Amino acid sequence: METGLTFTSNTIVSEKNIAKTMGSGDLEVFATPSMAALMENAAMNAVAHELPIGSTTVGSLLEISHNRPSGLGEAVSATATLEAVEGRKLTFSVVAKDSKGVIGEGKHIRFIVDCAKFMSKLG
Repeated sequence: METGLTFTSNTIVSEKNIAKTMGSGDLEVFATPSMAALMENAAMNAVAHELPIGSTTVGSLLEISHNRPSGLGEAVSATATLEAVEGRKLTFSVVAKDSKGVIGEGKHIRFIVDCAKFMSKLG
């Protein structure tokens, strides 16, 4: 797998992804957990087409800052770029933006796993 792979995930700030609904705050602004999930989704999708059949990636570490609020109706995007590959470990830079600019950024680590083996650990 080569570095530089990228993907952008998009959403609209709505009642379902605001801090008040998510329980991470009491205001009607885009929730930090929602931004984190959007960033993870972008990273997952950036490499999905490069994985062997029966494999996926799972999140392991997310170090992000959420620097500015986004209100109801605002379009938000998160872009993940694959920065490093060390065996099964994938390191991404992640940036979230709305119409006014960057709202959050950071680093995300995912690991390539075999789906069946991973799920067998639940039992």
